[in-house]
Amino acid sequence: MPTDLHELLRSLRVWAPEVTSLPAFDPAAAPASPLELFTTWFAEAVAAGQTEPHTMSLATADAQGRPDVRTVMLHGADADGWSFASHAHSRKGGHLAGRPYAALGFYWPALGRQVRLRGPVTAAPSGEGQADLHARSTGALAAALTGRQSEVLGSLEELARASEAAWERAQREPAAPVPSWTLYRLRPDEAEFFQGDERRRHVRLNYRRTEAGWDQELLWP
Repeated sequence: MPTDLHELLRSLRVWAPEVTSLPAFDPAAAPASPLELFTTWFAEAVAAGQTEPHTMSLATADAQGRPDVRTVMLHGADADGWSFASHAHSRKGGHLAGRPYAALGFYWPALGRQVRLRGPVTAAPSGEGQADLHARSTGALAAALTGRQSEVLGSLEELARASEAAWERAQREPAAPVPSWTLYRLRPDEAEFFQGDERRRHVRLNYRRTEAGWDQELLWP
């Protein structure tokens, strides 16, 4: 007998105290820029044993404004923005070419924290994208060399053949170029930091970019 989805949902508990310790967050002590707070929270997520804290949701929109979302990996964050990578011909690459604006979402349940960012996206120079790719693992290069991301796949056998050839080349040529591989940077206009609370008095601190720097404001949960 199939498990009832609604029963499963009702059985789940968020931030159960026996498995989660929610830290306090005083927004009055928050640093002036979201990058500083993000770096601190990211390090604390790693220290708390959060699984894959560098994964994030990336939301884009197509030419008709229809949204799409997927999970990607954070490649870095600095004064130029939060970076991720993909093929320029992928679905997300096509979206960003037509509408170069996106949103990112991090969720670290080990600490009851979320970080949300949105802003314009630019493509880094090709050389930076290639350097980023070649600094990663052989598997990452093999996946990039396999190519044809988001295209219709005829069969798993076809994928296996293409992947095997890509792995052989990646091992043979660790600096093999992948011209379509692109490093993207999102420079946030807004950055929200959400700290969960067991009594649902969640703390939400929002940063908004201005000509003078960053303004901070609290949001109702």
